[in-house]
Amino acid sequence: MSDVTHILNAIEKGDPKAADDLLPLVYGELRKLAAHKMAGESAYQTLQPTALVHEAWLRLVESKEQTWQNRGHFFGAAAEAMRRILIENARRKRAVRHGGNQQRVDIGEVEIATNAKDEELLAMDDALERFTALDPQKAELVKLRYFVGMTNEEAAEILGISVPTAKRWWTYARAWLFSQLP
Repeated sequence: MSDVTHILNAIEKGDPKAADDLLPLVYGELRKLAAHKMAGESAYQTLQPTALVHEAWLRLVESKEQTWQNRGHFFGAAAEAMRRILIENARRKRAVRHGGNQQRVDIGEVEIATNAKDEELLAMDDALERFTALDPQKAELVKLRYFVGMTNEEAAEILGISVPTAKRWWTYARAWLFSQLP
């Protein structure tokens, strides 16, 4: 059993110091995953990887009813928290009080700079919600791959499945989701 799993068990038993012990063990990996995900985001993205990790961490430790069975379960929860934060950020930026559907004007090129990433992210979230109802296990793989940026190997380890299974699930999930996107 890994150190992370031992600390997660201590957190579940109510040890108040355990969460402080967990952060140094998982911070680097969470930061790497967030940086990988944010590298593909639009230049107009205002959320930084460090802020994404911190917000996800706060959501994870503040959730009193949340318990994690192992390292994989914890990183799955972290992936879900990061996904929700990115979705909320995209929705917030699209809200009327934040400019709604207005588009930025690039003064240097005097063209409208579109931010398709937010629209793609929201469309993907809607399709993923439908896919989760259809096949929750494969949806977890999508969350780890698409929203966190893990490789098939990393996601397979987290989910406790073989790499070939992860590859088959990923191929199926991508095809299904592609058929659902506008």
